[in-house]
Amino acid sequence: MDDSRAEKRRRQTEMANELIASGALDDVFARIDAGEPVGGQDGLLNSLLKATLERGLNTELTEHLGYEAGDPDAASFPNSRNGYAAKTVATEIGDVALSVPRDRDGSFTPMLVRKGQRRLDGLDAMIVSLYAGAMTIRDIQHHLASTIGTDLSHETISKITEEVADEVAKWQTRDLEALYPVIYLDAIIVKIRDGGHVRNKAAHLAVGVDMEGVKHVLGIWIQQTEGAKFWAAVCAELRNRGVEDVLIVCCDGLTGFAEAVEATWPQATVQTCVVHLIRASMRFVGYGDRKAVAALLKPIYQASTEQAAADALDAFADSDLGRKYPSAVKTFRDAWERFIPFLAFPPELRRVIYTTNSIESLNYQLRKVTKNRGHFPNDQAAMKLLWMAICNIEDKRARDRAKERGLPAAQRRASGRLVEGAVTTNWKRALEQLSLAYPDRINHHL
Repeated sequence: MDDSRAEKRRRQTEMANELIASGALDDVFARIDAGEPVGGQDGLLNSLLKATLERGLNTELTEHLGYEAGDPDAASFPNSRNGYAAKTVATEIGDVALSVPRDRDGSFTPMLVRKGQRRLDGLDAMIVSLYAGAMTIRDIQHHLASTIGTDLSHETISKITEEVADEVAKWQTRDLEALYPVIYLDAIIVKIRDGGHVRNKAAHLAVGVDMEGVKHVLGIWIQQTEGAKFWAAVCAELRNRGVEDVLIVCCDGLTGFAEAVEATWPQATVQTCVVHLIRASMRFVGYGDRKAVAALLKPIYQASTEQAAADALDAFADSDLGRKYPSAVKTFRDAWERFIPFLAFPPELRRVIYTTNSIESLNYQLRKVTKNRGHFPNDQAAMKLLWMAICNIEDKRARDRAKERGLPAAQRRASGRLVEGAVTTNWKRALEQLSLAYPDRINHHL
């Protein structure tokens, strides 16, 4: 545990002990012992929050008027108190019924609970967190009603979640680095209503590795069909946001992508994800032959040179299993031009670029969130949830790591960064190889 967390806990403990020693909580403890609920609509916390808010509102009015309640000279002041107005605000612990003080000329503008405010900020944050954690608006509505007794309408909850749309737009259009040595691209399928039908659309995510080896989610693009026109628009958007050059783009053989990349960054190398290629070649292989076929494929993608890989592929094609499963051979031959670029690099760099696994692990987490949705009303709703889910996943992992900070490595169980902020393994060695392979394009960024 770091010093700041330890100091925070120490102060909280001291304050709690002081309150207990002063006797200020004796009545509260007695009521709890008598069976009164702590949380919920009729709980002690609700009453305590009501008293605290009303006290603060009355203090604000006193400062606004310039005199205390009951002051005998109140008549000499130009403005005066004018009773109370009833108001109910939704909070994290339930609805709180407040008596909001008023002034005679209507110039009082409270800041603690603003005019027109029907929810405390903490409740909005809770709703956004629940939404990002895969709960639907209907689920959130039921959860709030059953746990804290707050009944918010479907429209209100939807409006709260829509407030993050501006943040999503800023994130999707933010400035990017001039050079990303490696960019990974992959997609997940989401169901989105399009006119009168629900269609499967691909939500594509790009992850860029910057010069420090740190991974960043660069953007999300949703498209029903892939093609050169779509990928040209994506590459143009990245270029407009500041990406002047990319050394290697790793993808799963997406249609039209190579042409779009080369049109935007002519010197970029497009590398087919080897893991995707292996999976595609094993698609029609019987379960009993999978291990044997995988063993025969390994010399192809672990070959030291392109010629050695070609010889290994020919050997596989001439084997009994190669003749039994010609589709496996064809998969490699069809993707050959986009498969072989990484064979020109040493092992340190191959491990960085030959797979999109780093983005696939993110996609796996996102699928767990989207599967509860059924379908989305539009592309914007799908993008909003995916962005919120990415933030929520990273925040959860960060909190888990913070709890274990200071513990010996053997006792830590928290997951590392999923993508955003994660450092690529052995990046320094890989960067060294990149600087040797692309000296003119990378050295001036070092």
